[in-house]
Amino acid sequence: MAGGHEVERLIDMMARLPGLGPRSARRAVLTMIRKKSNVMEPLSRAMADVVQNVRECNQCSNITTAEICEICASPKRDQTVLCVVENVADLWAMERTAVFRGRYFVLGGVLSALDGITPEELRIPALSRRVKEENISEVILALNATIDGQTTAHYIADQIEGQGVSITSLAQGVPIGGELDYLDDGTITAALNARKSF
Repeated sequence: MAGGHEVERLIDMMARLPGLGPRSARRAVLTMIRKKSNVMEPLSRAMADVVQNVRECNQCSNITTAEICEICASPKRDQTVLCVVENVADLWAMERTAVFRGRYFVLGGVLSALDGITPEELRIPALSRRVKEENISEVILALNATIDGQTTAHYIADQIEGQGVSITSLAQGVPIGGELDYLDDGTITAALNARKSF
């Protein structure tokens, strides 16, 4: 294929992104090259800004440009309710609904014996400490309705049980095998509002 090593390398890197295969990556790169000044140059600047300035929030692991993200820093959020999610995409999905007014804790994945993912890698001990130290009254386990997600939810519930905290999970609306990032806002809102004891 013509285009040069640099173009091939860019196509290969783009094809590694979720939702893009080799054909979609090739089309995207060709569009960027054709519209270099309007698309590619601003995109490269935006990517460089993200590399330089974006980090994880020290409290919840959301994406931010400060030490503490806007959600954790907001005095308008309920400081006593903590919503545990698998990843930042799930946090953003919850925020899209504008229903939840508490704070978050991003695990960064789910427990998986097959993949060797342990509680320490998911910051579960840090979650347990946060529940103890921050006077949390409710922990909402908003994990994906997959086997690994539910295994992780049960493990977390066991770790924080007996700390005088209400442990709830999302209710109706989240199908078995469903992932929060792919659900519509109405489904997430219904599941959040109808949460139940875990």
